[in-house]
Order: sequence, then structure tokens, then C-alpha cells
Amino acid sequence: MYQCPKEGEIELQDGQLAPELAVKACPSCGGAWIPPENYVTWQQQQIDPEAPIQVAVLPLSLHTGFEPAALDNRAALCPDCRSYLVRGRITLKQGSFYVERCPNCTGIWCDGGEWEILQQLELQAHIDYIFSADWQAQVRELEHSEREKLATIDKLGPDIAQRVFELANLLEEHPNGDFGVAYLMRRVDQ
Repeated sequence: MYQCPKEGEIELQDGQLAPELAVKACPSCGGAWIPPENYVTWQQQQIDPEAPIQVAVLPLSLHTGFEPAALDNRAALCPDCRSYLVRGRITLKQGSFYVERCPNCTGIWCDGGEWEILQQLELQAHIDYIFSADWQAQVRELEHSEREKLATIDKLGPDIAQRVFELANLLEEHPNGDFGVAYLMRRVDQ
């Protein structure tokens, strides 16, 4: 018998998050416990093991009405082995939420609505990647680049900013692109 990691006394029931992905779902909070063996079997059907894992959709760029579950910040115990769950943070425009995983048995807990966000971010088959330093570094780098682009659009307007982005791409790909950058810097400094 599995109990909800967030609501304690509520018994989890059989459910399904995706075709052929059986879970134990909480009828009260809408969360789902994904047993590790179920996830691994399902995951192997979803991904190419040779394909590199990368951030496909930047979380801050995702437009959604998702609101993190009220119990998202509550510490939780694994419904299987009773270890404390560790949390992987995902930051959206409207705030952050945490996907939780057991460090012992590697089962996964998704609060209500989180699985759908993971699908939109194309992370549902790579949940373990959320807990890696590599993913966190990629997200930070992409978020910095996105903020820089938005600031450029704000300062120059969308038309000139688009031209700057196109020129930057051309110069980046050109073997003597640094000469073009130096020329522009001299012109702007005058």
C-alpha cells in the first residue's frame, strides 16, 4: 500500500500518466508516484539512447497558466522506501516548481499538473536530467542569453534588434568575423 508523500494518510490508487506508464496517483492532491521500474521501461520506449540530452524548450519562455501545487514546498517521503525525496527545480515565468525523486530507489513524484509541464518542456523522458548540474548550467546560460536578447529589443526596438541578431550570426560563422565586430565597435565609439 502506497501513501501520498504530500498528504500522508491518503492511499495512492492505480493510474496512468502516459500510454504504458502506470503510476500510483493521489485522488486528493492529483500528484503521481512513478515507480522506478515503470519509468525505466516506459523511458526506453521513448528515447534514442545515442541522442544527446539538451534543453529543448527554455522554461522561462514557456507560456502556461500552470500554478504550482499548494503542497509543492512540503518535504516528502518516498512512498516505497520512505527516504526523503530530493527536489529538482524548474523555473517558469510565473514561478518555480519542484519535481521530486527518491535518491534511494529513484522513483519520481510529480505534483498535479507537473507532468504536463514536463511534456511541454520535452523533459518527461529525461527527468533524471533535471537533477544534473549540466542541465542547470544549460538553463542558466540559455536564460542569460534570452534576457540579453530581450534587453537588446527593449533598447533598440524589434527591427534594429533583429538586424543585430542576424549580423551577429553572420559574423559568428565567418572566419574573419572578429574584424567585423572590431569595425562596428570603432564606429559606435566615435
